[in-house]
Amino acid sequence: MIEPLPLSTLAEGPLFGLPLTQLWFGLLFVVLGTFLFLDGFDFGVGALFATRDDDHEREQLLSAIGPFWDGNEVWLVVFGGLLFAVFPVVYANLFSRHYLLMFAILGSLILRGLAPEMYEQRHDRRWQRNWGRAFVAGSLAAPFTLGVFVGNWLFGVQGVASAASLTIGLAVVALTVVDGAAFLGLKTRGNLRAETRLLGHLAQAAYLVLAVVGLLLGRSVPHVDVTAPTTLALLGLTVVLAAVYVGASRRGRHYVAFAAVAGQVYGLVALVATLLYPSIDPAAGLTAEAAIVSTLPLNLTSIGTALLLPLVAVYFVVLYSAFDGPVDEPDAYS
Repeated sequence: MIEPLPLSTLAEGPLFGLPLTQLWFGLLFVVLGTFLFLDGFDFGVGALFATRDDDHEREQLLSAIGPFWDGNEVWLVVFGGLLFAVFPVVYANLFSRHYLLMFAILGSLILRGLAPEMYEQRHDRRWQRNWGRAFVAGSLAAPFTLGVFVGNWLFGVQGVASAASLTIGLAVVALTVVDGAAFLGLKTRGNLRAETRLLGHLAQAAYLVLAVVGLLLGRSVPHVDVTAPTTLALLGLTVVLAAVYVGASRRGRHYVAFAAVAGQVYGLVALVATLLYPSIDPAAGLTAEAAIVSTLPLNLTSIGTALLLPLVAVYFVVLYSAFDGPVDEPDAYS
């Protein structure tokens, strides 16, 4: 029989001698990347919704994300919960320093979630036009404000925003459009797939330009070394993945294209993490080691996360397996 570890043992040092500070720092950004990738295609589909005039095509776009968008937002809750549990001082600093931006993020997410529900309540042209616009507005504002928040975090911005963080916000919007177009490559057919693919290619070019411009604008910040080998490697990998995405989507290899976009999303988050580390809150001069909670709560949180996070991952595997494949025109949003 395996006896549980006593609390006194859990308070003595890191669990099994693991480098928990580094592991938690990495896990935090993995969760952020997972949210940006999964909810990113929802945002992208919402942005592409603005380019559709045909009611059947609009219904297809709503049906494509209908089973997923509310589940995808779980990862944002997980990110906030883990940041609060493991780096509470960073949580307090970021959310208090940028509280207006946080309200803008939450408002955008609420609008993005409410709009498609209201859109389906009445089949009145004016009603659907207004809620369709609200859906597009929320789908654009959410990634933009999230990108500005991440940019402010990375560049240590004390005010509302800087030119660099605003550019990162635009870059994240462009990346979500690429993500949405890649997702629609899996979920649609015919002209709708071809037209959104072209828009995805244009957004891909915009993302590459905006990401580089954002880094160059923020290069005056001491820890943002745009010439570091890791930075250059991640930028080079992003260019390669962009080429893979364009080539694969043209050849009809939509799963490869979607995977290439996933690589770009996680690459962006990895770039932010590597530029930050060992700092975790540059504006406050805090390192990850100084900001992390004490040993006992850290070990208990690590055990709980190790048990629960795989269950969340299994849920998403089941969800995406159940709603695999393209949607058909008669499908309705639900």
